[in-house]
Amino acid sequence: MRILHTSDWHLGRSFHGASLLGAQREFVDRLIATIETGKVDVLLVSGDVYDRALPGVDAVKLFDESLVRLRATGVQMVITSGNHDSALRLGFGSALLEHAGLHLRTSLADIDRPAIFNGEGFEVAVYGLPYLEPRMVAEPLGVTEPGHPPVIRAALDKVRTDLAARQEAASHPVHPVVLAHVFAAGGASSDSERELSIGGLDIVPTSHFADFTYAALGHLHGRQQLAEHIRYSGSPIPYSFSEAGHRKGAWLLDIGPEGLGEVRGIDWPAAKELRILKGKIDDLLTADQYASAQDAWCQVTLTDTHRPADAMERLRGRFPDTLVLNFEPVDRPVDEHDSYADRLAAAASPVEVCAGFVDHVRLRPLNNAEKDLVASVLVQMRSEKVQA
Repeated sequence: MRILHTSDWHLGRSFHGASLLGAQREFVDRLIATIETGKVDVLLVSGDVYDRALPGVDAVKLFDESLVRLRATGVQMVITSGNHDSALRLGFGSALLEHAGLHLRTSLADIDRPAIFNGEGFEVAVYGLPYLEPRMVAEPLGVTEPGHPPVIRAALDKVRTDLAARQEAASHPVHPVVLAHVFAAGGASSDSERELSIGGLDIVPTSHFADFTYAALGHLHGRQQLAEHIRYSGSPIPYSFSEAGHRKGAWLLDIGPEGLGEVRGIDWPAAKELRILKGKIDDLLTADQYASAQDAWCQVTLTDTHRPADAMERLRGRFPDTLVLNFEPVDRPVDEHDSYADRLAAAASPVEVCAGFVDHVRLRPLNNAEKDLVASVLVQMRSEKVQA
């Protein structure tokens, strides 16, 4: 049996104000091509289908169209809700949709009800754990300790109870696969994930998943392997510049009568790259080494001594999709008056007060024309005050 593990689609998300719906449609095209060419039997989505609990109309329409196209390939699907999803909204119609091969697991009541898939001489039982907010599920799970680890442990104990009964009753191997939307110990995070809790109470030990044939994890956006059978698929496209070095895609795994077989990464290179550029503005605008970034989404950090005027407009002349602009001067002279308060105290005239404020705010001193303008405005203000 061939299974494709994905997660964190975040349909409807924008990227520093830029719409990602086109990139997400392209991802769905790649997903379907992978399912068709790879002869995938089961598709897993480990939470965060949408980017927010109330997704926009365009995002809902894209998901609807995607499900229709996916079912047309014949693939079965198991989808759980993540911390960005509304479990109730995503799970709407789940009982009916199950008859169409779409198994939605968005409620606590369904965590020990697996989707069963039959292979030749074996079964795969796929258990879907939606994102479990400890404050909401601790009492029904009988948990008194704080944080995610005890909640996940209790949920998996319910799964194991059901699994043990099935394995005892079956005359053939039953291999358990679990989906979970968690921050597992050893996982590498990025800037685009929302924290699940404060103070480390969200980190779940990988030992919780040790006895499963495969643990398909969601939440972290980098594709990574915590153990041979415990993996994050990561998000299918990047959602922050911290993901510029990620290889986006999914995990394709085979399960047979003996259990987990080969697991290999499937790469889905984005049509639009992320580039992080750093240097002086004149070098960035002229050097050939930056030509490859002209069609990418760019995060630019300028290192000029003073903040260049009209920097964003000038950069977008060469890099139209510059989305983030930072300024980190590397050779800015250190003033004897280190703080803004010291500078104000040392100012010898109102012009110097104004000049110090402008330099402090925009990190570029007044030029001669600007100084003349400030001086003339101050003179006019004094004149009007005297006349009054």
